[in-house]
Amino acid sequence: MIGRRRFLAGLATAGAVGPAFRARPADAEPPPETARLRLVNAGGLCHAPQFAAEELLRAEGFTDVQYVKRAGVTSLEEALASGEADMSMHYALRLVTRVDAGAPIVCLGGVHTGCVELFGSERVRSVRELKGRRIAVGLANGSVQHQLVGIMLVQVGLDPRKDVEWVHHSSAEAVTLLGEGKIDAFVGLPPEPQELRARKIGRVLLDTSKDRPWSQYYCCLLAANREFHRKHPVATKRAMRAILKAADVCSQDPAGVARRIVDRGFAVSYEYAHQTTRELNYRAWREFDPGEAVRFYALRLGEAGFIKSTPKRIIAEGTDWRAFTELRKELKA
Repeated sequence: MIGRRRFLAGLATAGAVGPAFRARPADAEPPPETARLRLVNAGGLCHAPQFAAEELLRAEGFTDVQYVKRAGVTSLEEALASGEADMSMHYALRLVTRVDAGAPIVCLGGVHTGCVELFGSERVRSVRELKGRRIAVGLANGSVQHQLVGIMLVQVGLDPRKDVEWVHHSSAEAVTLLGEGKIDAFVGLPPEPQELRARKIGRVLLDTSKDRPWSQYYCCLLAANREFHRKHPVATKRAMRAILKAADVCSQDPAGVARRIVDRGFAVSYEYAHQTTRELNYRAWREFDPGEAVRFYALRLGEAGFIKSTPKRIIAEGTDWRAFTELRKELKA
């Protein structure tokens, strides 16, 4: 109960609960078309706002908030595309890839900037020095790691098809192999960067939260299953409002959010959860243009040969920023 009381105090500090919250424009809206909302829990600590949003979602009229447990990026995408889940935060690069492939997913707005870090072995000091090196990219080509490193290589003039050796390992295996010097690079998503630093494995070659141009675009966007978005526009907007407010709480009370998501079973390590919520820019939803993020990743993925669609087509077929634009005005972004 102490953890919950502290968390609710953080919500009040952020202006998210209490009389001010109840008097906001949300009260002029009709109730959500459905009281059930299914979000994806794929274990990413950068998704802290949707894990921390449960009380806010209930205040928006969702009496049945479910977190669909899935392991890894690919299964997250599948749950969203299949309609097994209704909404989720997800990496912009992967959402662009899935829209290109025809998946029924709609990108709705941005949440935070970079959470991904590229680690190299002690033999490597820059992305350009990865030429001829072994890079671990998940269990298959086409993974988020493969695509992200691929576009990073193109940015420094390397050809991802012939200038590096791609090897396939689970994240746990890749961390061990990097520490043993048997691979030369690995892309880490929270909590992996925190673990690598704690174990003093490798060096950071690129940090998307700090290094341009990556730091100037959203990393994670909010997205919905297209049919859910079509049938439930009010529910979609209300869910977005709750998650964006929770992002503000992550920014203002990272320690409280970290404790809350550990207590609720969304994370194991308080230390790693606290590092993530403290270091990521959860105020970015107020600052950046989600359309520019989609355009950026669509261009980079196209240059690397990972997708065929133009940015214009991706934006036309897979985005709807209307509710996000309204919420930024309402919440005085």
